[in-house]
Amino acid sequence: MATPLDTRIPPPILAVGFAAAMGFSASVLQPSPLPLLLRLACAVPVFIVAGRFGFPAVAAFNRAGTTINPVAVDRATALVTEGIYRRSRNPMYVALTALLLSLAFVLGQPWVFAGPALFALFIHAFQILPEERAMIARFGPAYATYCLQVRRWL
Repeated sequence: MATPLDTRIPPPILAVGFAAAMGFSASVLQPSPLPLLLRLACAVPVFIVAGRFGFPAVAAFNRAGTTINPVAVDRATALVTEGIYRRSRNPMYVALTALLLSLAFVLGQPWVFAGPALFALFIHAFQILPEERAMIARFGPAYATYCLQVRRWL
C-alpha cells in the first residue's frame, strides 16, 4: 500500500538531515565522556564498511546502465545482482546507515545512536518496501528469486 512518503525523499538528502539532527543533538548535550581516540577507533572501521558497500554498489549500477535515482525507481532498466549485490539487496542504504553510525561513534553521545536506527527504519518503510514493489512489478520472477537468495540488509 503506497503512502505519500514513499520514495519521495532522496536517501542521501535524508541521511544528511539525520546527520545534522545528530550533530545538533550532540552539541546541546553534555560532551562525551569517552576519549576522542576511542570514539575514532570505533568510527573508522564502520566508516570503511560504508565505503566497502557504497562505492561498489554505485559502480555496479553504472556498469549495468541503470538509474541510481531512488526517487525514480520505476526507471530501473536492469536487475543488478552481481558484486556487492550478492551480499545485500540494499548496499547503498547499508552504506548510508553505516555512515550515520560512524558519525554517532564520533559524537559519542548515547542518544545520537537513535539517528542511524531511525534512519534505517524510515528507509525500510518508505524507500525499500516501495522499491521492492516496483522491482517485482518490473522484473517479476527474476526479482522474486533474487529476494530469496540475498538478504535485504546484511
